[in-house]
Amino acid sequence: MFEQEVEMEQRQSSVVPLLLIIAMILAFVGVAAYYVIQNQKTLPAAEAALLIEQSLKADGPATIHFESGKVVASMQERPQDANYRLFEKAGLLKLGKDNGHFTPVELTAAGRKMLDEIPGVTNTKDAKGDSVEHVVPIAERKLVGTPKVTMTGMGRATAEFTWAWEPNKMGELLDASGPLVKSFSTWDRATLIDKYGAKFYHGEPNKVTTAFVRGDKGWQIAPPQ
Repeated sequence: MFEQEVEMEQRQSSVVPLLLIIAMILAFVGVAAYYVIQNQKTLPAAEAALLIEQSLKADGPATIHFESGKVVASMQERPQDANYRLFEKAGLLKLGKDNGHFTPVELTAAGRKMLDEIPGVTNTKDAKGDSVEHVVPIAERKLVGTPKVTMTGMGRATAEFTWAWEPNKMGELLDASGPLVKSFSTWDRATLIDKYGAKFYHGEPNKVTTAFVRGDKGWQIAPPQ
C-alpha cells in the first residue's frame, strides 16, 4: 500500500512540470501567432490613398475674399490693391472713383456668373448693407498617383505621396504663371502671391510623407507629434 502511494506521488510530481512545459509552449506559440497575424495586417495602398484623399479634403480649398458695393479701405486691404485691379482686368469687377471714405466696386454680370458657377462661395453683407464680402474657393488639393506604403513596425506605416492643386475658373485667373498675373509689375505679382491667393497652380506636385497607425478603428493618419 505504501509503495503504491509513493508511485502515485512520483507520477503526480512528474506530471506537473510536464503541464507547465506544455503551457509555456502553448503560450509561446500563441504570442508568436499573434505577432505573425499582426505583421500580416499591412496598410494597403488603396486604403492609404482613401485616407489621404479624406485628409486633403478636410484641409479645405484655398480661398480668396474681396468686397463689392461701398468698399472702405483698411490697413490690410484697399480697393486699389492688385487683387481688385486683377479682377477688374478680368472683367469681373468695375472700380469707381473714391467717394470720400469709400470706393464703389461693382460686381459685373460676368463676375456674378462666375461666382454663381463656383460651389462653396459665400456672400455676406455688412451690418449696414453697404457692402458684400465674397469668399471664393479657388483651388483644391488632389492626390496624384498611388502612395508608396512602407511598414515601419507592428501597426505602424508611412506613405509617400504627391498632391497637386486643382484650380477652378477663379483659380486659373490667379495662376502665377498665367497671362493675367504676368501682365502685372514684379511688385504687384509678388503682392498677389504673398497676400491674395496667386500660386503656381500648375507647378510640380508637392511630395509628402505621412505616418499611419492602426488602432481599434483600423488604419488612421497618425496625429502630429
